[in-house]
Amino acid sequence: MSDKPLNVLFLCTHNSARSILAEAILNHIGQGRFKAYSAGSSPRDNQQPNPLGLQVLQGAGISVEGLRSKSWDEFAVPGAPHMDLIITVCDNAAGEVCPYWPGQPATAHWGYADPSAGDGTDAQKLEAFRHTLHALKRRLELMASLPPEKLEKTLLQSTARDLAKG
Repeated sequence: MSDKPLNVLFLCTHNSARSILAEAILNHIGQGRFKAYSAGSSPRDNQQPNPLGLQVLQGAGISVEGLRSKSWDEFAVPGAPHMDLIITVCDNAAGEVCPYWPGQPATAHWGYADPSAGDGTDAQKLEAFRHTLHALKRRLELMASLPPEKLEKTLLQSTARDLAKG
């Protein structure tokens, strides 16, 4: 594996909760081996990261600097960062027709329930965000601890998909 970080794009529908959490967590724990990004298939106009998600990230000591909701179209244009791995973190985005990703990156689906969904109290939603953060963090820590040979392009697809089973 080269010294350049592995670029990972996390996708969700609105890019306000799960994909934002995954981006922040992997950039925090990736130790320079990974550069994480996130995007949505159809973020709403003026979409912002969910404040409860930002709150749990900050509570876990993870930086929220630079996090913003954006369309996946930003990563499918000339000059965009080349992705090595694309992971959908919501079932809706996993079923959508994705843009063409230059370089044929590996793909995987890691489904998580939307912590912002439902009519629960703010305390219940905050707990749902904490639960999602911890579930993502466990899986991303496993990925970040993999030996370099498991992250080589030829094995990356099966490795990422195997982590979905854990």
